Amino acid sequence: MKRGHVLLILIPFLLFYAFPVSADEKEERKWQDESIYFIMVDRFNNGDTTNDFKVQSDDLKEYNGGDFKGITDKLDYIKDMGFTAIWLTPVFDNEDKGYHGYWIKDFYNTEEHFGTMEEFKTLVTEAHNRDIKVILDFVVNHVGPNHPWATDEQKKDWFHEKQPIVNWGNQEEVENNWLYDLPDFDQENPEARKYLLDTAKWWIEETDVDGYRLDTVKHVPKEFWTEFSQEVKSVKDDFYLLGEVWHDDLRVVASYEKTGIDGFVDFPQNQHLRTIFSKPNQSLGWLFTSWDRNKAFYQHPELLGNFMDNHDMTRFTRDILINREDPIVRWKLALTYLYTAPGIPILYYGSEIALDGAEDPGNRRMMEFDEDQTLTKYLSKLGVLRNKYPSLTRGDLEVLHDESGMAVYKRTYKEETIVVAINNTTDQQTVSLDEKDLPLDMELKGLLADGSVKESKGKYSLTIDSEQAEIFSISEIKGLDFGFLGPIIFIFSVLLGLVILMWKRYKK
Repeated sequence: MKRGHVLLILIPFLLFYAFPVSADEKEERKWQDESIYFIMVDRFNNGDTTNDFKVQSDDLKEYNGGDFKGITDKLDYIKDMGFTAIWLTPVFDNEDKGYHGYWIKDFYNTEEHFGTMEEFKTLVTEAHNRDIKVILDFVVNHVGPNHPWATDEQKKDWFHEKQPIVNWGNQEEVENNWLYDLPDFDQENPEARKYLLDTAKWWIEETDVDGYRLDTVKHVPKEFWTEFSQEVKSVKDDFYLLGEVWHDDLRVVASYEKTGIDGFVDFPQNQHLRTIFSKPNQSLGWLFTSWDRNKAFYQHPELLGNFMDNHDMTRFTRDILINREDPIVRWKLALTYLYTAPGIPILYYGSEIALDGAEDPGNRRMMEFDEDQTLTKYLSKLGVLRNKYPSLTRGDLEVLHDESGMAVYKRTYKEETIVVAINNTTDQQTVSLDEKDLPLDMELKGLLADGSVKESKGKYSLTIDSEQAEIFSISEIKGLDFGFLGPIIFIFSVLLGLVILMWKRYKK
């Protein structure tokens, strides 16, 4: 074989080995790495008008037309924002006006306004094809207000005696009395218990969903949740249970973790999040204290869901408008914290366009896809960063500065460190960090605005404009990397020599 031919064969191998290859393979995905987009099925997107039975789009207490196909059609939109999971309100067949999904009539059929079982399976499959997990809202506490079982003599024992909850501090009342006049399941009844457990396992086997958001957890006995957790997790590995325990005392919420429920929407933190970010000049200190308390009371605080609002409360945008602030500015700061703090961020549909809404049903308006995309683009950038840097999902948290609304903290995981600066004040702020905060001879590179900060005389000076935030990666300041450049120079020298040799031969 001629020398020139040998060199041509060797060049691809030389090029391959000249460039460094990461020794670390991508770590297995965990639930704490997810970010969840919460969708009220009826209010997201109308993809199929053939199932619009008695739809009244101008009445927020009636069905408005959203369906499974509408969500399927928007999966790329959801993925482009960086979300890795969707949580759907209940999809079971509901009574009239049960657009929200919580007035269940038939646990084994889908709501006809939303689509068929096959269409729901298609939604799950298409989500999985995009590496998006599906969490289904599951209700075991009650059925619809007019469910025939409540008066059926053969199933009358499936329910507690009808009486309202009067004393919310009495756990026996909370578990056994009827919530908002909804027939309350008696989970101690063997037949009712078996029905609920079988139903929960059937939906996993039939549709391959990845998790349940458990509604009204505190209204159901803990011993039932223990068996429920064991049964559903026996069907599918890594099945995630997200519990709703609406209570201000985190000790009450944390007490349900022993039942096998993995994480909980963090209601004790929620009101503080809304207060801090709905107007400027509010300290972030309570949020850091909250994380310390969560670490003390939960075995897995990283699996808690952090959220600004949901379908049962006024939208966060409404708080901002009441304070006469700019929703885009305030939402950006709130999202920066949600996406860089420990826990799983949960975003209610429409938040990416700062959708407004008062109390139910005003907080359940139809999604608007043609609104300004400024906030959506910012959210997408945060999604990219959270999916790229493991320290934002798995790292520890250390506060470096916290004073009157200006906060700087770092997340560290293995060899990776990310620094987050949030200026929740109306003035430009400069924070000086030294070697007790960060190693010297490093460079902080801005990941949102592309600026950089280098160490000077043992200090790092971070200047953040009013009501702005920045996320920094940190790396060593390096000169020319001759270990990297050497092989490249060698290869191009060989190529140049080969070209000259071939040219000379051609001339001859």
